[in-house]
Amino acid sequence: MPAGITAAVVWHTSKILPLEKRTQKLIRDSSRGDDDARRALYLHYRKPWYMTCLRYADCKADADDFLQEGLIAIFRDLHQFDARKGSFGAWSNRVLINAILQYLRKWKRVRFHEYDPAQADRSTTGPAGFEGLGARELIRLIRNLPVGYRTVFNLFAIEGYRHKEIAEMLGISESTSKTQLHKARQLLQQQLEHILQS
Repeated sequence: MPAGITAAVVWHTSKILPLEKRTQKLIRDSSRGDDDARRALYLHYRKPWYMTCLRYADCKADADDFLQEGLIAIFRDLHQFDARKGSFGAWSNRVLINAILQYLRKWKRVRFHEYDPAQADRSTTGPAGFEGLGARELIRLIRNLPVGYRTVFNLFAIEGYRHKEIAEMLGISESTSKTQLHKARQLLQQQLEHILQS
């Protein structure tokens, strides 16, 4: 745990609480408007939140914008979080992704290729050879994808959404989602082959 989190937690409570209880307390205090609790919560989750933003972004400036929009949504909707329904990390990630998708719809021109039955029916297994890549290299490859491909790839392959859910989130058909995923995987495979040949 980063030193800043420990200091913020100690400031909030005189005794050390288990992580889950500390997080619950930070969430409760944050929802009441406590800026120190919000800062501690941010410091604890900033890395996974930012990694999610990077996967959807063209560049770091976009990732920064996504994170800012996501933080506004997370702290605005914090009162809706219910620990009985899941972890805060999972809930906040869903809120963040929804904020990213809203941003993309509002500010970016996301193009989705039309349904191609020949491509949509092909296997949806991942490209071979990605096991040896580090997180940074994989994120760089994903960021090189066109925004439509990248968005569907992230939602399906990384976030675990089904094509039906993706279609509803993006306002496209399930078959278009499958086609986008297939094309994303093709491009990722081409990028990987280029790296391996270098």
